[in-house]
Amino acid sequence: MFAIIGPTASGKSDLAIKLAKKLGYEILSLDSLSIYKEVDIASAKPSKEELKEVKHYGINEIYPDEKFDVSKFIEIYKKIPHKNIIIVGGTGFYLKAMIDGISKMPQITEEIRKKAKRGDYELLKKIDPLFASKISPSDTYRIQKGLEIYFATDMPPSEYFKKNPPLPVLPDIKIFEIAVDRETLRKRIEKRTGKMFDSGLIDEVAYLEAKYKDRRLPALKAIGVKEVLDYFNGVYDKQQLKQKIITNTARLAKRQQTFNKTQFPQKISAPLEKLEDIILKEI
Repeated sequence: MFAIIGPTASGKSDLAIKLAKKLGYEILSLDSLSIYKEVDIASAKPSKEELKEVKHYGINEIYPDEKFDVSKFIEIYKKIPHKNIIIVGGTGFYLKAMIDGISKMPQITEEIRKKAKRGDYELLKKIDPLFASKISPSDTYRIQKGLEIYFATDMPPSEYFKKNPPLPVLPDIKIFEIAVDRETLRKRIEKRTGKMFDSGLIDEVAYLEAKYKDRRLPALKAIGVKEVLDYFNGVYDKQQLKQKIITNTARLAKRQQTFNKTQFPQKISAPLEKLEDIILKEI
């Protein structure tokens, strides 16, 4: 088992599929958007033909209105019947969580979830000043999680995590990174964005909005989707829309590169055209 990481549009999926065919491996996708069914173009997930050729996990697992978080991703990994897999994708946080582990969460009832959903940062500060100091007052997701833990256990989140330390789920794993310069990556992003438009991105987003009717869903707030929704609102014309998606994707790529640089210091980095040979020698 090994992992391939890199910024969006760097060529990770194509390389992983090529290697999987050569090695007889299967693939676990590290992509927080490809996890959703019906989000095919915006997520740039592998084609139906590629999914038939190589077994993938972590793709088309849930619908956009179903809840998903890193603990569920780890459940997907644990259910894979073997470990002859290539872990690949741009959501490095998932890989980091698997390597470092996450704490087991208490049982959260629907009543507790509703009670915590108000996201009261001031209440969290009173309950647990240490935990609250580590998150932004606008981080409603972590505020809610902190309150859920407190309401479910009567323990401040900091105390709960101290008593329930994270449990790593991945053994030592070799990590290979696609190294790509900014100009090359920008061209790849432009090419992929153009392909998404040609494949029917606008129609896909129109379908998703009409079916789910809730722009607050994580899938509808993703890059490539949220910009099209703004286009529907008249914020951009079509040319501006395409440029906005390219710009926002390039910014995401930069954040991914920074995360990978700081969180995976032992990785092996090389340009795409050299990485296949390096991987085959290393494994």
